Formats: sequence, structure tokens, C-alpha cells
Amino acid sequence: MITRPPSRLKTSPFQYIAENEPSKIDEYMSLFSPTDSKGRYLHFDEFKYRLPKGLDSSVSWSVLKMARERQLQDVFEVGDPKKLCKFYLSPTIQKAISETDRNTTNASLEWMCSKVGEEKHLEYLLNDLVEDEAISSSQLEGAATTTKVAKDLLKRKRKPRSPDEKMIVGNFKMMKFAWENRNEQLSIELILELHKIGVDNINNDNYTPGVFRKDDDVEVVDAEGNTVHTPPPAKGLTKRIKELSKWINICHHDIDNRNYFHPLVKAIALHFAIGYEHPFRDGNGRVARALFYWYMFKNDFAAFRYIAISVLLKTAPIQYGKSYLYTETDEMDLTYFLDYQCNIIIRAISQFKESYEKTLKETELFNKWLWESGLYKKLNDKQQTVFQVARGGVAQSFTAVNVKENLGCAYNTAANVLNGLVELKLFTKQKHGREWVYSICSPKKIVEDWKAR
Repeated sequence: MITRPPSRLKTSPFQYIAENEPSKIDEYMSLFSPTDSKGRYLHFDEFKYRLPKGLDSSVSWSVLKMARERQLQDVFEVGDPKKLCKFYLSPTIQKAISETDRNTTNASLEWMCSKVGEEKHLEYLLNDLVEDEAISSSQLEGAATTTKVAKDLLKRKRKPRSPDEKMIVGNFKMMKFAWENRNEQLSIELILELHKIGVDNINNDNYTPGVFRKDDDVEVVDAEGNTVHTPPPAKGLTKRIKELSKWINICHHDIDNRNYFHPLVKAIALHFAIGYEHPFRDGNGRVARALFYWYMFKNDFAAFRYIAISVLLKTAPIQYGKSYLYTETDEMDLTYFLDYQCNIIIRAISQFKESYEKTLKETELFNKWLWESGLYKKLNDKQQTVFQVARGGVAQSFTAVNVKENLGCAYNTAANVLNGLVELKLFTKQKHGREWVYSICSPKKIVEDWKAR
């Protein structure tokens, strides 16, 4: 459980200090900033441990809150009774906005493709990252399936065998839906359809797919079973979501808009609002994260298709939950949630860039070896793409079905691509059920086989 902030002083904290602790005015003044010396936007739960000795925590918190109130910006209202969410543009949020603008736009993706020199190769590489978000988002909600098994499930398109596997397939479909409907306006209908696609046929009695909750018997609990969030009442829920949708559909990033919000800020705010309102009996977290992606796609940040936020969120689920609670317990200060999500996004973008740079380097080295060995002349374009992807370690196994989809070719063409690689002793194949599964040979074996010819 977290420590809630103390009640603030009824009078000005500086008046109180002048009258009661005048000798400590300089120490208290050092706290008069929205963030600490390291740029951190601390909730009282953490702030209390970093106070200089001898300072009163309630007085110190009142000083900090006074500094923040001068710079907080109104966002939107949630709940019933309505609560106004506000935020401060912290250093972390500013950095995340900069990284997003520089590395995740449609233009950035086009530039990456031009650097790699083979657009289909990069698409094949990145397609694996689309799966990562669907899998991790499910695991964050409790799906007890390993990433390896989940990837096999999605790549081979086999039928899910358990509720956990159904959850992963549902999340994958949600991400696909978010991308395909990126040009739509946010509406009740879109949110309901997104939920239905994600949870249908998992446990319909529990999830009630595509239907807002009708009752107030839903609570959010922590690992110990303690209630940490009681959602606003079901009564008026549809009206509140309509109002939220109306706000989301306003273009706040027009340079002439005096209430400017960067799309990243709005996407995270939407994520928070859905989690807070909790419109469904279950599956709210998945819907909230999918809508975050939908809004980024809508505003031409296409690289977010390949940036898996949930991969990092699941490594620290307690901190993810705390970011909600920090906002709720401190007068709906949305900065805590925005700041945490932006920290995750900065790391996720960094990993995305590393993946691209590694691919670029490996592609250059592979092409050099391919040309010098004479093998290059024996491979057609599609075989080069599949071989490069396999060499980069992005995909461990291939089937004619997933090669067909990733390369956008006919099934027979995909099968010929893979069988040709087997004939050249670059791949091996094994029968799994009714289909052939192909995998690359080790570099050592490839070289030995090539030299033995």
C-alpha cells in the first residue's frame, strides 16, 4: 500500500514557516520546485524518504504543492462526481516527446527502410515486434504462457488451446484492429468493438464482450487482494466515455491551438482514463493499452506498431499500478502516470533503435559475406530476405504461411522460397503436425557445407 499525501496547510506554507520555523526558510525554499534536483516528479510516498532532516513533512509537501500548482495544466474530467485531471510538463515527458518526434513518425520508418536498402527485410524484422506487444500485454494481465510458446502460437496460426492462449490471440487481433481503424474517430462503437475482438470466447460470462458493465461490483485489487481502486459508478458511464471521446477527437496539436497537447500526452491520458473509468467487467487494461496505440497510429507515429510498451511494463507491474494510484491519491495529478509511461516509452524507443541498428549492421556484414562467397548469385530476392531475417535471430522458425504473409506472396511461392533454402543447405525442415517448419542452420554448418562443395 502507498502512503497518501498529508493534508496541506490551510495558510500559506511560507507564512507558517516565517512564523514557526524562520531559521529553516532556506531549506524549505529548496523544495519550491515541481521536481527534485534529479528532475523526478515525486509522490509523497517517495518524497517523504528524501526530505532533509529536521523538516516537517506536511509543511514540506505544502511547499512542493504550491510550486506545482503554478504550472499545472488542465486536461479533462473523469468519474462521477467529476474530477479534473491536470499535469505538469516534466523533463521526462519532454524527453519522451522529443524521442517520439525524432524516431517514430512515418517519415522515420521510410528513412530506416532506405538505410537498410530493402524495405521488405525491415518489415519482416519489425513484424516480430508487433507480436511482442500482444504477448506482453496478455502476460501483464496474468496470461501464464511463455513468450516462446506464444510466438509459436501466432506464427503458426494454430488454434488457441487455453484461455491464456485465447487472450494472446485476442490481443494480437486488437493491435491489428487499432492499426486498421487508425483513421476513424474515437466512439463508443469503436471501443466496444475493440473489446469484443480482444476478449470474445475467452470467458464470455466474466468478460461480457463488447458490453459496458452495468453494475458497481467491480474493484481493482493488488497482489495481496487489497482493493486499490473502486471505479466510478456504472450509471452515466456511456455519457462519460462519450465526453472523453469528444475531447480525444479534438485536434489539440495544431500550432494555433492555445490548449496545445502533444499526441503522446493525449494517448497516455486516454490510456489512463480508460483504466480509471474501468468501463468493462474485465479486459480494461488491454483495451486501454490498445487505444494508446490506436491514437499514436492515428497521428502518424507508425513506428509504434513495432514498439512494445508492455514488454517493459510487465517487468515492473507494481510500479505500473502505483502510477495510477499516485494520480488518484494526489488530486488527480496526471503527471505521475504520464511521467512513468514516458519513462517506459523512452526505453522502448531506445530498444527499437538498437534493434534497427543491429539489423543494419548485420545486413551489411551478411551482404559482404554473401557476395564474396558466391552464394549471393544463387539466392533470389525473397530467399535473401528470409535468410537475412533468420541470420539476425529475429525469427527462430518459419512456415510457408508466415513467409507468405510477411512477404506478401502466394503460398506456393513461399514454399518454394523455403525449400530452395533447404536445397542450398542453408535451412533444415521438420514436420510438425500437418505442416513443415523450417529453421536456419548454424553459421558453422553453413560455412562447412559451403566449403565441402
